[in-house]
Amino acid sequence: MNNTLTIEAKHSPEFLERLLRVCRHRGFSIVSINATIEQQLTHIELTVSSDREITLLTKQLDKVIGILTVTLLASSGNIKASA
Repeated sequence: MNNTLTIEAKHSPEFLERLLRVCRHRGFSIVSINATIEQQLTHIELTVSSDREITLLTKQLDKVIGILTVTLLASSGNIKASA
């Protein structure tokens, strides 16, 4: 299942390393990443893939030093239906 997140954070040299480490430790693979830096803020659009619930990642990202906001933009995956 792919999920797209937008992340706004204070710009710092070690921020991207922290972000990638949290994704890896929580079992998410990065599909794409797009980042822009404006003044002292970093804006990232991150698409991750995993069978795990996206809340396992977003809750941990909220705790990373420097991250101001984490927003789930889109979620795509298999829809399970039962009759």
